[in-house]
Amino acid sequence: MELEKKKVVEHNDLIKSSAKMDVVPLKIFELAVSEIDTFNPPKDNTIYLSKKELFKFLDVDDSNKNYRFRQAISKMQKQAFFEIREEKGKGYVFRNIVPIPYVEWNSYSDSVKIRFDVEIMPYLTELKTNFTQFALTDIQGLNSKHSIIIYKWLNMNYNQFEYYKKNGNRDGQQLYKLCNPVIEVDELRWLTNTQKEYVGRFTNFELYVIKKPIKEINKYTRFNVTYDKIREGRKITKIQFHISLKGEKTIEDSSKSKKVVTLANAQQSPYSQLLMGALLITFNDMQNETLMLSLAAKIYPKYDEFVEKYSLDILKKHLEYVKAHSTNIKDLVTYLDNALEDYQKRLVGQEKDNKESKPKNRKKGVVQKEKIPDYISNPGKNKLTQKGIDNSKDVDKLLAKINKDLK
Repeated sequence: MELEKKKVVEHNDLIKSSAKMDVVPLKIFELAVSEIDTFNPPKDNTIYLSKKELFKFLDVDDSNKNYRFRQAISKMQKQAFFEIREEKGKGYVFRNIVPIPYVEWNSYSDSVKIRFDVEIMPYLTELKTNFTQFALTDIQGLNSKHSIIIYKWLNMNYNQFEYYKKNGNRDGQQLYKLCNPVIEVDELRWLTNTQKEYVGRFTNFELYVIKKPIKEINKYTRFNVTYDKIREGRKITKIQFHISLKGEKTIEDSSKSKKVVTLANAQQSPYSQLLMGALLITFNDMQNETLMLSLAAKIYPKYDEFVEKYSLDILKKHLEYVKAHSTNIKDLVTYLDNALEDYQKRLVGQEKDNKESKPKNRKKGVVQKEKIPDYISNPGKNKLTQKGIDNSKDVDKLLAKINKDLK
């Protein structure tokens, strides 16, 4: 069978295991797995590969390919293994499995005999539930083991998203989490076997374990992937990936610049999450390409300007108000546009009224209180006198009367 037609099918527990091997042994393993017919498992757990096909898959065409092949096989058998972790009861069961303990080939034949370990076979053949399938060629161009491991993990999540979306037995929030999966940084380190690597600055770990692999995945696989770093205090503790398929339609934004908006961009926008939180759109709306692209092109840039001037929290309260006071919205994009415009006018009016109501001598940030005359605040202590003011008898009489009244 040609490489382009081959599929790799593995149990999710194997996808979530820690691969203790370099990229070449890992690729050889994935190629060997693609030869397994899950409906008709191989006898004695043995399959046969073609050397030519193997070199093609590994993109090896130099004169040292046979030497490099022997080195890779030797390393795979002596050093490589999977650390598989399964949840059992209140904890985990760990299994260390050398996947391919036996390989046989000769110098005059194209055939390579590979025998899988008996302990790895249930993860490759007993696949009624909780398994992941992907095209072998999707990992052919990946040159880092981290790229392969992360791609398989992303594929596991996205396959579940597609399955449950089709079968309709997951709610919108659950589906969103599957195509925007979150992983703990410690879990990602375990998955990629980098607990003792890049332990200094996070930027090094991000560059080699996340950023470069994602770049390869976007270039060679069916996915377009972005990611966000999630902090707890100052520490980055989680990574959230955003997965979409290539080939989605795009439209230019409202300014007609070179920037384009994709359905995935629109779905991943924080404004989409605010609209969902305010119940102005549903998960089904999130799958409506025309609606989401219109929101991303016409509304979200205006939300950017609003948030920059005011805050995300004020925008959130605005959207909650819109939902509470809206009925029978026929054109959501136009409705949100008009609602934001009206709200901004009210805010500008309020700011103007506040400025006009301030005393001219008021300093910014200082609240002045109206001064109360001493004779009102403490009449017993501060009786009026008029020394140095007026010697008129009428004034003396008036002051005497006022002082008498204050007593």
